[in-house]
Amino acid sequence: MSLRILSIVWGVKNLQRAIAFWSQALQYKLKREPDEDFAILVPKEGHGMQLSLKLVSSEEAKRHHIDLITDDQQAEVERLVMLGATKLKGLKYEAGADHVVLSDPDGNSFGVVLA
Repeated sequence: MSLRILSIVWGVKNLQRAIAFWSQALQYKLKREPDEDFAILVPKEGHGMQLSLKLVSSEEAKRHHIDLITDDQQAEVERLVMLGATKLKGLKYEAGADHVVLSDPDGNSFGVVLA
């Protein structure tokens, strides 16, 4: 099994301002045209982790999460649950969603994305 970090998802209050700041701060660029509430930044040169920016309205500190990517999502979700992760109940996924949201033993949410 292979599980690796896909991106860090950073909750922001102003998407355009965050795109400008993080692009300059990290020497990153947009991977594709941003959505109304979501953008993905990748290194301008070479390889590196992507930074996803998610528009949020919450003032809570838990506005950030990590996304993991795998070729075998079902097996990894099962393995992570066996290690102590919990499937979040009550989430409504959009049709064709490529991710599952879990929480770690401390209650921090993270995504498992199908490659």
